Parts: sequence; structure tokens; C-alpha cells
Amino acid sequence: MLSRLSAGAFRKAALAAARNAPRSSTVRFASSNAPSTFESVVNSRATLASASLVAAGTLAWYTQLYGSLPFIGDVHASHLSDEGLHPAAYPWPHKGLLDTFDHASIRRGYQVYREVCAACHSLDRIAWRNLVGVSHTADEARTMAEEVEYTDGPNSEGEMFQRPGKLADYMPAPYPNEEAARSSNGGAYPPDLSLIVKARHGGPDYIFSLLTGYIDPPAGVEIREGMNYNPYFPGGAISMARVLFDGLVEFEDGTPATTSQMAKDVVEFLSWAAEPEHDERKKTGIKAVIIFSTLFALSLYVKRFKWNTIKNRKIIYNPPVDKTH
Repeated sequence: MLSRLSAGAFRKAALAAARNAPRSSTVRFASSNAPSTFESVVNSRATLASASLVAAGTLAWYTQLYGSLPFIGDVHASHLSDEGLHPAAYPWPHKGLLDTFDHASIRRGYQVYREVCAACHSLDRIAWRNLVGVSHTADEARTMAEEVEYTDGPNSEGEMFQRPGKLADYMPAPYPNEEAARSSNGGAYPPDLSLIVKARHGGPDYIFSLLTGYIDPPAGVEIREGMNYNPYFPGGAISMARVLFDGLVEFEDGTPATTSQMAKDVVEFLSWAAEPEHDERKKTGIKAVIIFSTLFALSLYVKRFKWNTIKNRKIIYNPPVDKTH
């Protein structure tokens, strides 16, 4: 009704309401005894009604857009359950400031990846030569590489050919392209695991919790067919089924292949794959700290030795004596 009033009608209604308003409701300023135009507009019923309509419309628009009001509850773009359960912090062997990777665990973790994870997930950034001196010898890595056929060429006749793998080759992907991967996994795309530890919030804690966190959905939670419930995965529903079970692999060093042990080893391997220079970086950092600390101590000593006499000397000015007096 108010939106249809013209500007002139609105001013007339505001002035009439100001005249009829009780004296006690008016706001008087110290600079003038007569009510000003601003006072009339503020105290008019039409203005108050318009302000109420504007405020109500603003609140309705805000609620429609964000779902709640800022002073009633927190505003979230998504539900809290979509963020996933926060993983616990685990004492990883490489977590300390001066700690390095557990290389025996990396070797076992590669075995878990090769026998379990490699069927769906690629490791595009790791070559066979990267394993040398970390988890395997050169002969072991070369033997594993030669078990894989790689397409190479062209040859002298201009044709591509198959050859055994070399240390310089990168680990093969399970699928030729993304479309083939989605087709084999019901539309879900298994991510590459080269940098998965760096790419997920929580890092190794999240990956370990995800691999060992499969449970039945709680009451009231429905998971559609083909999905699995994991509270650590955002949303709770994950396409990847549980893949680690007790005794699934047989470690060559005799370590019991429990679910938690396999998860720990494969996460240690993936942590190394995401940062192969980890150990060397810490070694270089320790050397740099030692060298720069020594140089800093020497610079303090030299500065004190060279500047000690200069900073402690006393300069006195003796003006010339006038001998005429």
C-alpha cells in the first residue's frame, strides 16, 4: 500500500502524522525549540511503517539467501557433516623436526600400494629410479620395471613397439585415460596418489583415518547403492569400498599384515612419494643451521674485537689557550 503512494502523498501523510503526534514523543534538540523537518519525518507513523517494511523485507531476503540470521545461528555454505570427521593426530616417524622417514615402512607401503592400490590409483610422478636407495636396490627396481611393458618408438620403420620398462620410466597408470577410469568405477574418478598427502587437509592423519574408518552408517543415514559410509570423508558417502583387511598381503620381513599396519605403511609410502626430498631437505637444513650459527658467533666476536677500542674511547676537545692575556 505504501509503495503505491506518490511522493506528494507521502509528504502530506508524514506532516499530518507529525502534527497529531503527542508532545512527549517528539525529540527536541538543544539548538532549536521548534520541531525541525527531520524530527517530523522521524516521528511520523508513515516513516516508521516504511522502515519496518524495509527491515522485514531485508530479513526475509537474508533468510531466503543464507538460511539463517547472523544473530540467531552461524551461517554455513554447507552442512557441518559435509566437512567430514576431523582425524586424530598420529605420531608419524617423520613428524619431528629432526626425524626422517621409516624406510622399512616405505618398502612395505610400496608393496601394499602395488598389490592393493595400483589396481585403481596411479602414481604418475614417481619413476622406478626414485625407489633406488630409498626402499629398494637398483637391481630390485630394475627387475620390477622390466615386468611392465611400455609403448615406445617410433622405430626405424616408423611404428610404435613394446619394450620392457627401464629405471627412467614412470610407474604405469591402471587406466589409459580419465573416461576409462570413470567407466570402470561407476562414474567415480580414482585420484592420482603422487601428491594425495599434500592435497588433503590433515595429510597422513586423514589418509590413515580414511583407510581404517569404514563403518556401517548410523541410524537415520541413508547411503545410496554403490556408495560406502566413511565418517572421515566429506559428506560421509564415498565410492571407494574398504580395501584393507587383515592378512591381505604378506610382508617379506615378517611384519603382521593387520589393517592398521598396512594403512600405516602405505601412508608412509605416500608421504614419501609426495615429498621424496624430505630427508635430504632436513639434512641440508641442519647443516645450514650449524654453518650459519658458527658464522654468526664469529661475526659477533670479530665485531666486538674490532670495535671494542673504538666504542670505548673518550674524545676530549681542548680549545687553544689565548696567550695574549
